[in-house]
Amino acid sequence: MEKNFLTLNQLPIGSQSKVKQLVSDGSTRRRMLDLGLIHDTTIKSLIKSPAGDPVAYEIRGAVIALRSEESSQILVELIHQ
Repeated sequence: MEKNFLTLNQLPIGSQSKVKQLVSDGSTRRRMLDLGLIHDTTIKSLIKSPAGDPVAYEIRGAVIALRSEESSQILVELIHQ
């Protein structure tokens, strides 16, 4: 893993990042691509569920919830604000 990248599930709530790589394959990868998680897409972590999993993210104007097992397969670069 690149030293400047972190997995999406490590992104602090309220932070923005850009998608850099999908580590998953098969149907999971296809689902992520269908959701718009392509290279350099901006993604913002919004809120964690009371149990901590899943987390809601804003992607291309839509809000989606991803479980930690899915978001751990998405490498992102933090956008410094």
